[in-house]
Amino acid sequence: MQAERLVVESGTMKSKRAKSRPPALQGQVQIYTGDGKGKTTAALGLALRAAGRGYRTYFGQFMKARSSGERAAARRLGGLITFATFGRPGLIRTAGRPDPEDVRRARRGLDLCRKAMLSGRYDIVVLDEINVALHFGLLGLPDVLALLDEKPPSVELVLTGRRAPEALIRRAGLVTEMKEIKHYFQAGVPARHGIED
Repeated sequence: MQAERLVVESGTMKSKRAKSRPPALQGQVQIYTGDGKGKTTAALGLALRAAGRGYRTYFGQFMKARSSGERAAARRLGGLITFATFGRPGLIRTAGRPDPEDVRRARRGLDLCRKAMLSGRYDIVVLDEINVALHFGLLGLPDVLALLDEKPPSVELVLTGRRAPEALIRRAGLVTEMKEIKHYFQAGVPARHGIED
């Protein structure tokens, strides 16, 4: 299947087939971490920019299950961004051992991300909230390090979430820490449709 590009003509969007795949990337490992807002948003911005150049992104979301604006938007991009969610509705148990169902979903998600990374179909693979899944014990650090070891040279790998382990930080070519200075949630502003979801 060829990549599609969206063209705006007279205020409407039309899809045109791209003639060829873009050149292979010199794939890096990126990490977006920290306590501030914007880690997933940064990964989405990267995926959107890449889609504009014809690159395909697999966006695996750990810890998330509900519908979101980003998934709705991706459906309009002609298949250049593929979403998969591995969480389930509600909060996961953080005290004591994690629920086996959450562990099973996270492991399945890691396996699907690995398959996407090795498939030759995707130029970028995002493991959204993978750092949080590690922190809660849903996955083991050796499994994620093994994924990095298998990364093809032409695939960009993006890992997001708070509390990125030092072992992952050492392996990354780019690490950005989002730092919260001020957040309107503290003033009681709830998550807003289209902004936070």
